[in-house]
Amino acid sequence: MVRKIAFGALWLGFIAYAFFFAPPNQPDTFELIKNLSTGHWQGINPLVVALFNIMGIWPIIYSCLIFIDGRGQKIPAWLFASASFGVGAFTLLPYLALREPNPKFPGRKNAFLAVLDSRLTGIGLAVGTAILVAYGVGQGDWGDFVHQWQTSRFIHVMSLDFCLLCLLFPALLGDDMARRDMNNPQLFWLISLIPLFGPLMYLCMRLPLKEAGGEIISNQQQPAGN
Repeated sequence: MVRKIAFGALWLGFIAYAFFFAPPNQPDTFELIKNLSTGHWQGINPLVVALFNIMGIWPIIYSCLIFIDGRGQKIPAWLFASASFGVGAFTLLPYLALREPNPKFPGRKNAFLAVLDSRLTGIGLAVGTAILVAYGVGQGDWGDFVHQWQTSRFIHVMSLDFCLLCLLFPALLGDDMARRDMNNPQLFWLISLIPLFGPLMYLCMRLPLKEAGGEIISNQQQPAGN
């Protein structure tokens, strides 16, 4: 109950801050979003370009856990995961507040879950993110970014959304590790304390999901009867 109240309060606080205390909207915000979405990046600070695109990667990272976690929830996890592509933590926080602990995976993976569970998906996300971070940090203008953060609601809230997504990942990580028999507190904290790349590292290295009615066959395990 304390967890639910904490996530609910954080969600309401984030909404209140975004609408009442963040810097005002700028007249060119819609044009900026349109150009970022369509790839017309000329004249836009590379840091903003990188952040905007990373905010499209974060929901995929969370989807790799939420769609699996949702198998054991009474609420429709797909609805929250899908909406997060548009508004990030604004929809993930209600899911975290409403979900129940779920360290088991009932049933078997379908093709969609198999893709989300694949290490290749994690590797692809990690490579794409590394390219974006290198582009933004290497070519971006930090002074201009700080100015935009102080004056533009879109940049300001998007930055805070990024920080929240970094901080919230451990709320799903523990159950996902338990579903894979990866009970390692040191690994949990290592992943949790490395922003962005910690979760990506986890997606690249986590064990395959244990399915009900079947056993994981790893490189160290052989099929029964062999």
